[in-house]
Amino acid sequence: MITSIVAAVLIFAILIIVHEAGHFLVAKRLGVRVLRFSIGYPPRIFGIRRGETDYAIGATPLGGYVRMLGDEIADEPSPETITGYLEELKLDLLEAAQSTGWLGRSGASGDEALAAIAGEFAGRVAIANEFDGRAAALTEPNRATTLAPVLGREPKAGEAILLREIARAGTVKLALEKLAASRPAGLIREFNQRAFPSQSLGRRFAIVLAGPAANILFAPLLMIMVFMIGLPTPLPVLGTVDASMPGYAAGLRPGDQITAVNGQAIDSWEEFSRMVKRGHGEPLFLSVKRIVKGAAATLQVTVRPRLQTVETVYGDREPTWIIGVTPSGLEATRKLSPLRAVGAGFVETGRMGATLFIGIAKIIEGATPAREALGGPIMIAQIAGKEVHQGLADVALFMVTVSLELGVINLLPVPLLDGGHLLFFVIEAARGEPLKLRHREIAMQVGLFLLAILMAFVILNDISRLVG
Repeated sequence: MITSIVAAVLIFAILIIVHEAGHFLVAKRLGVRVLRFSIGYPPRIFGIRRGETDYAIGATPLGGYVRMLGDEIADEPSPETITGYLEELKLDLLEAAQSTGWLGRSGASGDEALAAIAGEFAGRVAIANEFDGRAAALTEPNRATTLAPVLGREPKAGEAILLREIARAGTVKLALEKLAASRPAGLIREFNQRAFPSQSLGRRFAIVLAGPAANILFAPLLMIMVFMIGLPTPLPVLGTVDASMPGYAAGLRPGDQITAVNGQAIDSWEEFSRMVKRGHGEPLFLSVKRIVKGAAATLQVTVRPRLQTVETVYGDREPTWIIGVTPSGLEATRKLSPLRAVGAGFVETGRMGATLFIGIAKIIEGATPAREALGGPIMIAQIAGKEVHQGLADVALFMVTVSLELGVINLLPVPLLDGGHLLFFVIEAARGEPLKLRHREIAMQVGLFLLAILMAFVILNDISRLVG
């Protein structure tokens, strides 16, 4: 059980990193400030700050998030949001001062060090103003009038506003309070340039879409790896043959290996099953390899499939052409060259994606019972543990499935999911303006309620499978 839990957590952690990396990379590429990249939800148990971002691990697994600058719903940044932004600017200044060694040489830290940097800034600005005419004639910058020795660069607009206010107010705490209350135009302008909510509609759409897209695109890459490692593939060897069905009447027996259908060579049970179902009841000409008294014999068998209502992979029942045989369970490892693996990886992922879409549609229309189709963390842990014992290829194949599911499910138009945000953007594009704040808040509350109900359902469903 511990192996199953650890396997599920690791698999989800990898797929969450992929998902959040999609949001993160596109946001950074478009100039949006990313405050935190977290694997797991709070409380934060570990983290390291690099550049503008805190990379963290939360105590609550099976989740993660990318937190960008700006309130997700509010029309205008609140005083609390501006205070948070100023705190980030404080950390930027201290990190820059640490990188030059100035922080270590000064012996100061925290707000004390920031006050010292503000003092340096105020003094150097005064020098620059006093010798403004002379400095304008210089061909090289005068380092005595800059903060380069302290920060290794010049302060950005928002940092300069913060340093100036600290020097004027005397304390960092008072400076933050005054700036949050007065909201200087220069500070708000820089905030809006880096905040997610103030980006253009196209940029916001791209950032939100990048998460599900990363999971969907990750799936064929994994599938390519699976084909290169070697995919265990069921062989077209018969396990049971129903005596009342056409296969038995045509002469097929347990242990027979189907080598060709209608002259087309096959090497997997999936190919054989697909050709039977897609034959629309037309006679099938089978080449059969049979072991007779230790010697292999090749037989030619003609069989006409029968249309019968059977249970499908989606859990519903529908008419299907069958001949009444099942696989023996014998498998062979199928390895492909890198070039062939690329094509096969994308084709197989596309087939799996189509199956997933059909399955979701059948659940929505009621053809497939949700109780049979949906599983939660317990079921996922059980499957993950089983696949770990099967081998690397099976684990990777399971990850392909889960990655596709994460990507597609996140695109569903449910508030709190990425698809819900994308729906808001589509409505905004149609209306020419965003939905009202109150309407968005209500939608988020409804989305939270629906997701809570769904999570409770799948967990109870998992428990009922265990005890039932």
